[in-house]
Amino acid sequence: MHLVSQTTLDGLRALDSATVFNALVRHGGLPNEEYTDHTIRCLLPNLGAVVGYAVTAEVTTNDADTPALDWPDYYEILEATPGPLVAVLKDVDSRPGRGASFGDGMATVHKRLGVVGAIVDGTVRDLAGIERVGLPIWAWGAVPGHGVFNVTRINTPITVGQLRVRPGDLILADGDGCVRIPNAHADEILRLAGAVRAMEADIFEFYNSPDFSVAAMRARR
Repeated sequence: MHLVSQTTLDGLRALDSATVFNALVRHGGLPNEEYTDHTIRCLLPNLGAVVGYAVTAEVTTNDADTPALDWPDYYEILEATPGPLVAVLKDVDSRPGRGASFGDGMATVHKRLGVVGAIVDGTVRDLAGIERVGLPIWAWGAVPGHGVFNVTRINTPITVGQLRVRPGDLILADGDGCVRIPNAHADEILRLAGAVRAMEADIFEFYNSPDFSVAAMRARR
């Protein structure tokens, strides 16, 4: 896993996902789909943005006949992986989202093991409890319950909200959703994000100036 300096992680965490996306476009061009879709919602926006390395798992929430791995195997991977970590879980049940894939007990364990946020392609429960734990969470929404809850695959590539995530990928998540940042180019993305912010500040200053008109806008292109 390619690790990023703490300075770069801190710089990225101060950004928003839309700015990071614009920096990614400057870096690699369009089309660019390194972001989750509308189904992955920030459920606790007051807890702020997170940046961390992905640890992934697939789970089922009601299918009792699915082959099950041992949950401590998953937790051992969290414990052994350098942080900060973002847990990325996908509900692969025959009825995904019918039962919750994450709750306040899991939030407590995850936080103890270095997880700074969790992304769930499915539903969660105990949202107030997760908030008390202080773990930012992204998911479809919340339900009250779950059935037989099995982890079926651990730390393999998965797709959440139409974003392909591999173990160790650097993820930034905020109120708009989640973006993936190429680890090896994180410093460059941070630099480009600063340029994006400077450009946008100039644009908005123009929009709000007495010199604004469509003709002046056309002349600036």
